[in-house]
Amino acid sequence: MGVQGLTYLIVGLSFALYIGIALWTRAGSTKEFYVAGGGVHPVVNGMATAADWMSAASFISLAGIVSFVGYDGSVYLMGWTGGYVLLALCMAPYLRKFGKFTVPDFLGERYYSQAARTVAVICAIFICFTYIAGQMRGVGVVFSRFLEVEVDTGVYIGMAVVFFYSVLGGMKGITYTQVAQYCVLIFAFMVPAIFLSVMMTGHIIPQIGFGAQLLDAAGNNSGVYLLDKLNNLSVDLGFAPYTDGSKSMIDVLCITGALMVGTAGLPHVIVRFFTVPKVKDARVSAGWALVFIAIMYTTVPALAAFSRVNMIETINGPDQKGVAYETAPNWIKNWEKTGLIKWDDKNGDGKIYYATGKIEDAASTNEMKIDNDIIVLATPEIANLPAWVIALVAAGGLAAALSTSAGLLLVISTSVSHDLLKKNLMPNISDKKELMYARLAAGIGIVIAGYFGVNPPGFVAAVVAFAFGLAASSLFPAIIMGIFSKTMNKEGAIAGMILGLFFTSGYIVYFKFIDPTANVPANWFLGISPEGIGMVGMVINFVVAAIVSKVTAATPVHVQEMVESIRFPKGAGEASDH
Repeated sequence: MGVQGLTYLIVGLSFALYIGIALWTRAGSTKEFYVAGGGVHPVVNGMATAADWMSAASFISLAGIVSFVGYDGSVYLMGWTGGYVLLALCMAPYLRKFGKFTVPDFLGERYYSQAARTVAVICAIFICFTYIAGQMRGVGVVFSRFLEVEVDTGVYIGMAVVFFYSVLGGMKGITYTQVAQYCVLIFAFMVPAIFLSVMMTGHIIPQIGFGAQLLDAAGNNSGVYLLDKLNNLSVDLGFAPYTDGSKSMIDVLCITGALMVGTAGLPHVIVRFFTVPKVKDARVSAGWALVFIAIMYTTVPALAAFSRVNMIETINGPDQKGVAYETAPNWIKNWEKTGLIKWDDKNGDGKIYYATGKIEDAASTNEMKIDNDIIVLATPEIANLPAWVIALVAAGGLAAALSTSAGLLLVISTSVSHDLLKKNLMPNISDKKELMYARLAAGIGIVIAGYFGVNPPGFVAAVVAFAFGLAASSLFPAIIMGIFSKTMNKEGAIAGMILGLFFTSGYIVYFKFIDPTANVPANWFLGISPEGIGMVGMVINFVVAAIVSKVTAATPVHVQEMVESIRFPKGAGEASDH
């Protein structure tokens, strides 16, 4: 069976599994729809959380970022994994003790204010929609290459599958579907990494192969380490040394910090800790999530390096002088059809050459434009791995995108049905009606997300920076102060969220979209890039909140007592809507 046939088979089986789980776990109440009944085992929840977090950006793009930029890509690994340590230590058990369904619900109750709840809802919905647009587009890209359909058609198929199991099952269906999706995506990610590690270094564990010597043609140690080889190749072709960083220390610190606190402030991640039975389970669940995430994230640098070496040598040939287009590997021509690889024969010699164009040889002018996002998806083809591995990677990419899309859609639906309708506009609504509106909101959310997947807005490329910066500068400080400060009042929290939100979004919008030509270190505030500005927004949020709270009315006594009870989580904290 060929690659396309195997892809249809493996992807079809995985979709059948997801839909079957949705039917088996159909939600019958708002509690099951919002928090899976609050009875999910910590290990199961940790696996589902890992799948929820490891989106198309992690599966498809992260290794591509590290592969193309080298050392500078490490900020994403440190920030995204560090955020879970922060969650486990400072947030998960306390939020679970409080026992509300959603982040806006927590902020609305803690700050005794509908305005605080509304601001939080706006932040949550905006974060989720920016994320989900990229996920749906990722689904379309995977389908366009491996199933040979139009990108738009791929988006429609993804919409239908997500709609089915998220609207039917809610959090209950999503949780167990995400467990299956984690198994698919981690297997799909690790198999090519293990293949490449064995082929190139003789080590079955990619993390060990990453620091090992490469094998020669006879299968013996060549005496050349993988990273030395990659550094030499990069320099010879005019690229920066792979293991050197170009970012300033303050920018690295701020980007890592923004990703870390952004992770801890993302609503679709936080809501997962309401699905376990006890407070202790929330902390344990966060620990297991970190373990499951680390399996992929510690493999990313190895896969990125293996793939980079393979890609350069395949494109430029063993002598690094280029290969004739007619005899070029099939993977190049296959990916050309998607528009993610482009070849421009600038010197008319009929050869493909991949370099920066900065080295002296005039024939070395770069003729290849390669999208970072193809690395993981194209690696099995580049390395001539078996067809079933190529099909498996396609299924893994779809699992990653769909699992996160489902989690984001649940946040959108609960924010609308629970926080806006139940808590604001329609306080007397019945449980059955609330569940109906939750499903309706999820359906509308899928349609809107599909629209942005088919017609991606200009900011899709900046979704990660925007979403994390927004979460870091708006929701995270309000949550932390709500847990650890008895004196923080509603005026301070609301002022902090609004100013942090406006500063961060304004900074990113200006440099990313209004005047991209000005997006250089010399013009940045304190040399901090748009990707890291969320840290400054967070500081502004904290400072403004502290000042405003000092000059306004004190926090009511009953709220201070409530915070005291959150700080010492002795009970299970039954998740409820009242």
